[in-house]
Amino acid sequence: MATKIRIHTSQKQVVRFKRKKRIRAKIEGTVERPRLAVFRSNKNLYAQLVDDTKGHTLVSASTLDEEVKGGSSIEGAKTLGVMLAKRALAKKITQVVFDRSGYIYHGRIKALADAAREGGLKF
Repeated sequence: MATKIRIHTSQKQVVRFKRKKRIRAKIEGTVERPRLAVFRSNKNLYAQLVDDTKGHTLVSASTLDEEVKGGSSIEGAKTLGVMLAKRALAKKITQVVFDRSGYIYHGRIKALADAAREGGLKF
């Protein structure tokens, strides 16, 4: 994990980083079943399919893309999930491992995951 916990890091972030570390110890993405990594900022959502054995990003999408409508809201997360699933299916990727990056599974994260499932990804 590239993020360091420093003196100025808020307690909320420290808890999320610890949760993220526990999650990443258990899951790993491969070529057949890449890791769907999610990052949530205050303004945008980013999602990518990562092959951890080679360290390559296979597919990526974010709410900054022009095709996504709704921005960083729950509607935007749903659009992002469907768009990511379409891009993954175009590269013949059907199964993924979901990495929520320490975020609690509700709101935008849950909307993205549900939309990706509806789009055709299995996890």
